[in-house]
Amino acid sequence: MAQTSITEASLSTALKERLKATHVEVTDMSGGCGQAFTSLIVSPEFEGKNSLKRNRLVNAALKEEIANIHAWSAKCQTPDEFSKERAATGSNDGPPLDGTTGGKVDGVDQ
Repeated sequence: MAQTSITEASLSTALKERLKATHVEVTDMSGGCGQAFTSLIVSPEFEGKNSLKRNRLVNAALKEEIANIHAWSAKCQTPDEFSKERAATGSNDGPPLDGTTGGKVDGVDQ
């Protein structure tokens, strides 16, 4: 399989440009090979949309990139939801890391 040129930075840039995202956090959970990513995306484009519609919007925006990686997950919030969550939790956590060990996909040797 060819090495992918998809990176945290390239995905972040694409999301900011294509979804007018105001805040993006992308984490490569594959150990650096660029095959598994999780993300937190904050965009006004999500206003008035439920979770399914938000994820469909992200998947459409990253159609080409997602076709070339193994795993992708996204937490999608509006700017207001993002601000309220941060204020309520006092947290500045990044994207969700469910199913990982230390932020890396189990079984990856990199």
